[in-house]
Amino acid sequence: MNTLISLAAVATVSTCLSTSLYAQSPQTALSLMPWPKEVTLQPGFVPVTSAFSIAVSGSGADDARVVHAIPRLLARITRQTGIPIPPAAPPTANHALLSIIVAEPAHSGPQKLGDNERYALTVADNRIQLAADTPLGVLRGIETLLQLIQETPTTPGTAPGFSIPNVVIHDEPRFPWRGLSFDVSRHFMPVPVVKRTIDGLAAVKLNVLHWHLSDDEGFRVESKKFPKLQELGSDGMYYTQDEIREVIAYAADRGIRVEPEFDIPGHSSSFLAAYPELGTGSGPFHVAHEHQPEPDFAMDPTKESTYEFLDSFIAEMTALFPDEYFHVGGDEVSPKRWLANPQIHAFMEEHKMANGAALQAYFSKRVIELVIKHGKHPVGWDEVLNPDLPKTAVVQSWRGQQSLWKAAKEGYQGILSAGLYLDLSYPASYHYAIDPLKAPASPNGGPVGKGPAPGTPADLTPEQAKLILGAEGTMWEELASVEMIDARLWPRLAAMAERFWSPESTTDVASMYRRLETTSEWLEWLGLNHKSNPELMRQRLAGPYPVRPLDVLASLVEPTKGYSRHAERYGIYSVLNRLEFAIPSESDTARRFRNDVDEYLAAPKDQRSSVHLRERMAAWAHAVKELRPMLENESILTENLPLADAVAKLCAVGQEALTYLDGPNAAPADWRKQANVTIKPIVNQRFGDLLIQIGPGIQQLVDAAGR
Repeated sequence: MNTLISLAAVATVSTCLSTSLYAQSPQTALSLMPWPKEVTLQPGFVPVTSAFSIAVSGSGADDARVVHAIPRLLARITRQTGIPIPPAAPPTANHALLSIIVAEPAHSGPQKLGDNERYALTVADNRIQLAADTPLGVLRGIETLLQLIQETPTTPGTAPGFSIPNVVIHDEPRFPWRGLSFDVSRHFMPVPVVKRTIDGLAAVKLNVLHWHLSDDEGFRVESKKFPKLQELGSDGMYYTQDEIREVIAYAADRGIRVEPEFDIPGHSSSFLAAYPELGTGSGPFHVAHEHQPEPDFAMDPTKESTYEFLDSFIAEMTALFPDEYFHVGGDEVSPKRWLANPQIHAFMEEHKMANGAALQAYFSKRVIELVIKHGKHPVGWDEVLNPDLPKTAVVQSWRGQQSLWKAAKEGYQGILSAGLYLDLSYPASYHYAIDPLKAPASPNGGPVGKGPAPGTPADLTPEQAKLILGAEGTMWEELASVEMIDARLWPRLAAMAERFWSPESTTDVASMYRRLETTSEWLEWLGLNHKSNPELMRQRLAGPYPVRPLDVLASLVEPTKGYSRHAERYGIYSVLNRLEFAIPSESDTARRFRNDVDEYLAAPKDQRSSVHLRERMAAWAHAVKELRPMLENESILTENLPLADAVAKLCAVGQEALTYLDGPNAAPADWRKQANVTIKPIVNQRFGDLLIQIGPGIQQLVDAAGR
């Protein structure tokens, strides 16, 4: 039954309207993220009051996910608005403010790839209707409804309040696989953190938690068949099987699949610490308490006992995790110890294997056959792609779109992670430009800070393009702790979610940032801590001093990008409490400043004003002056004294540049030369693991003043 058959026929975005809110385009008036497939904004709105009522009907009305979603919906409306909504008997559909229609019951068993997620939402005539084919569509529509709640546009004589604008939305995802690869091996994330992350995934319509549960730094799941895995491979930090089931049930209730990953044959030190007989050579093997840039421990692929162990292990874990997909890793396998081992070398000669890649292909084939034997679809990082790989395998590309497209051309389904690494602290605009079906501007993904250009579509047939299932944001946690994990995930993951869900044509970066700011606040109301936890960390760093000047400095900087910070040997017990860990990955303040500089310089000289630019630089200079006693006396912050001095220099030069730009004459040539001597080293310099992101804007002012 296709209850949403009119989906494709609905007119695309239209605008009409009387009040100032509705005179805007939908993408200006509404802060939805991901942006829906089709939106029609209409005059008027439905007030949100304490009489908010919900009725559910249809064949899927009794689905547990829908039943459980209703009280969560009411609780979140109360949290967002402060309006108490007392419990009441469910009204009939004709009398409810919100009527939810679930046309079809869910299929039996766990959620599957490609399950129908579309929905239609209509707000009109003081009524709201949310219609979906399936319970999963209802969950997605509820999140859109919650994002629509906003303060009511007021006119003289009207009381403030909250309302939902009249709107018609028809929506469905672009890709069926939209996830987060979540590493809990490098820094263990307790169950409440995992649940909070799942709440965030559901809020932005992601549907997969790819749970990276083993690596060199730790094995994180209780095994009843092989208890040494958690006893010797986890440092006591692991999930019991009951906790795993609890998380899976929590995720399923919110429309999230949980796909486990156990990374083999490389990145397997935690396996080998528990069962050294799996390894190459005699060891000694141990859990890597510090991150190893090039780990070379690996399982021995030539022993039948290795596959006997893995057969039993995979049998246990596939029974624990109900999802149809099971990830076996396969990335960054160093053949160094294999090739140095006489027994393995003899095995390779006997089987005519030319190199380590051929031996890994042999291992991958054997393991993937075990996964298939136990009823799952195998997933592996793109190194597993080889001519003997079964077509039921899914290839996850971390090395670029080319390997993803190569897999599709050979008939394999694939998922993209390249360009979507949240731990590398690139801005949202960079990730927003990464599309599974488009090439980035360069092999390196384009210039840092701007993101790659969209590029050209992949050279795939329509059938091959359908094999691209979607993408995952990826969070490796060498440099993330429980305290600041939310700030590394959010809100940038919401921008990725839009790329995975929304139409391909949704690419306006300015609109994305405007809506992302609102979405960030909304996610904090949901219970994420990406804004509040860094604030608390800075309060701790400030000690007895007022924290405001430190907050100002923190707002101007970002962590360094890419793998530059990984040179330091952070480990699972590292205390991540320096300033670089108490700030977001992207500075909204610096981005706005750079945008305002662009607008100032683009305006005709007789029409532009530098007042706001001057005021901000004066405030920043004053804050870093106030900050000096704190930096001199709080030992953790002392390393940031050169950073504060550099900000003061940038602000002083920026003010001078504005004086010349506002005046009748350009700056003298010797001024520009001296200004560049001062600021160019600052603009291009790392201060520890921090970058001053107002620097490029001030460099623009200097260059313009010199011209």
